[in-house]
Amino acid sequence: MDLAELASRYDDRLRTDDFADVDASENGLQVGPDHREVESVAFAVDAAEQTVEAAADRGADALVTHHGLSWGGIDRVTGRQYDRIAPLIENDVALYVSHLPLDSHPELGNAAGIADLLGLEEREPFGEVGPEHVGQRGRAPDPIPTDRLRETLEAELDHFGQGVRVLDFGPEEIEEVAVLTGSGVDWLDEAVESGADALITGEGKQKVYHEAREAGLTVFLAGHYATETFGVRSLQALADDWGLETTFIDAPTGL
Repeated sequence: MDLAELASRYDDRLRTDDFADVDASENGLQVGPDHREVESVAFAVDAAEQTVEAAADRGADALVTHHGLSWGGIDRVTGRQYDRIAPLIENDVALYVSHLPLDSHPELGNAAGIADLLGLEEREPFGEVGPEHVGQRGRAPDPIPTDRLRETLEAELDHFGQGVRVLDFGPEEIEEVAVLTGSGVDWLDEAVESGADALITGEGKQKVYHEAREAGLTVFLAGHYATETFGVRSLQALADDWGLETTFIDAPTGL
């Protein structure tokens, strides 16, 4: 498959252009020629020296990640930026990135993956970012005790042995769940306004303890990395369907 076709297929499926004025990430093809043949694609959450070098070691022609290298432009290619970009060029590995478009997707996205894991029903968009939404909200098929929901997340997510922290200020059994992966605690008020019993996200901030306590909301802090493997794995499944050879590079941070 031609690299341009691969990027175009992902861009179309993820509505990349719709996020041009919403996302700080330069989504789409970040590093690579206009055209080249792609047979093998690696997938990872983060574009970093570790994952770039692993992609090269595995003979990948392209690396697809959620977090890329360009956040609103690259002014200088020096220092850490050079150390990340140089291996891509030296090993002829292209880099395709999808940040908020992948968070937002109702089927392929990170929040969608957690909603699928929990079997949430009656789903609707959650987490406003301009005209877009980057999370999901849904109803559990049966009320879930807080401890059991935590155990499910700990068993299924790659949290690097760090576990799942819970700010347990909501009802004993959870029915309405808001999901916004990564750094999603800034949407706590939206979760409360939506009638959610719990917010599942990745990482927390100091203020969220008191905000959750005062709002009577349970917050699950399941890890930024751990909650954001779903999207790139969904993109990997698409590449498998397109007949490409794929590999997933697991580089958990525990954060």
